[in-house]
Amino acid sequence: MLKMDYEEVLKAVFPLLDGVDLASCMAVSKQWRDIARDDYFWKCVCAKRWPSICKRPNPPTLTFYKLYQTFYKRQNRRTLLPPRLSFDDLEFFIDIWTEGRLIFSEVVPGPVLQAGIKIPPPGICDMLRFHLEGPEYKMTLPVEPRFTVPICQPVSVSVLVGRKDSNRVACIINKSLFDYIDRTAYRALAFDYLDFSPDYPFISGIRAWISLLFMDDGNDGVIDVFGVEMDFCDAANSKDEVLWLLDMLDWK
Repeated sequence: MLKMDYEEVLKAVFPLLDGVDLASCMAVSKQWRDIARDDYFWKCVCAKRWPSICKRPNPPTLTFYKLYQTFYKRQNRRTLLPPRLSFDDLEFFIDIWTEGRLIFSEVVPGPVLQAGIKIPPPGICDMLRFHLEGPEYKMTLPVEPRFTVPICQPVSVSVLVGRKDSNRVACIINKSLFDYIDRTAYRALAFDYLDFSPDYPFISGIRAWISLLFMDDGNDGVIDVFGVEMDFCDAANSKDEVLWLLDMLDWK
C-alpha cells in the first residue's frame, strides 16, 4: 500500500516537470526511471514546447520521449564557425557625461575590455561579487581614477567601436541614460538597441547593456564608481557570439 502511494505521488509530480528535470529523475533510481519512462509524461513535456504536435494521434517518431530527446540534443550541439573578428582588431570608445559635463572618456583596446576586472576591489557587496564571478559572458573595465556621481544628476553614456583592420566605426550605445539603479547589486544600468547592417535585415531588437559598478560608501545620495561593464545578454553568451554580433553592426 505504501509503495502504491509513493508511485502515485511521483505520477502526480512528473507531469509538472520540464524535460531536463524529468530526465534527472530518471537517474535517481531504477524505480524512478521505470516510472519516468512512461510516454505520457514526455507528452506533457512536448505539449509545453510544441502544443500543436500533440494534436496528432501519434507523434512523428515512435515516442514523445524520442521526439524531445532528438530536438534537445540538436539544440545543445549548436556551434558557430570561428568569427571573422577578434578583440585584437577592435578598440572601444567610451564617454560618460553628467549634466553635460564629461566625467569619463577612454579609448579601450579590445583585449583590455576582454580581460576585464580580474580581481574585484575589496569592499564590494556580495551580490555584485557573485555577479562578476558568474558564468555569463561580460566585458568589464576598471575605472582609474574612480569617480563619484550624485544620484539626483542624470548620467548618460556613448560607446563606439572601431575596427583596426578597416578603420571603420560602429555605434553600440548613443547617449543613453543610466536610468535604473540596482541598489541590491550596486549597478547603474543603461542600454541601447544595436544598429545592424542592411546585409542582415532580419536581425533587430538586440540590446547592448552597460553598467556602472559602484561601491557602498555610506552615502545614499552618491555612487562611487570603480568599474564599467558591457554585455549583449539578449543574444550573446560567449566571446565568439559577441564577436559575431559586432561583425554584423552597421560599420561606417
